[in-house]
Amino acid sequence: MTEVKRKKGETFDALYRRFQRRMKSSGKALQAKKIRFLGKDLKLSQRRAGALRREALKTKYEYELKAGKIKPDVRKGKGRR
Repeated sequence: MTEVKRKKGETFDALYRRFQRRMKSSGKALQAKKIRFLGKDLKLSQRRAGALRREALKTKYEYELKAGKIKPDVRKGKGRR
């Protein structure tokens, strides 16, 4: 953990800013975020099963769309933002 000691006559705000700068330069906060939000490593068979399931759902959606069973979703096809 990053340690910052208060200098004589230093305000809390200045101490806090100095602490934040040191944390940012050390990269520990970024490392913690990477660990927290990194997904689990899936096995190859699990990745393939997921891909096959998504492909089946896409095919089913396209078939029902052509058959007129469902209405087209206006939000579909825009990709990630």
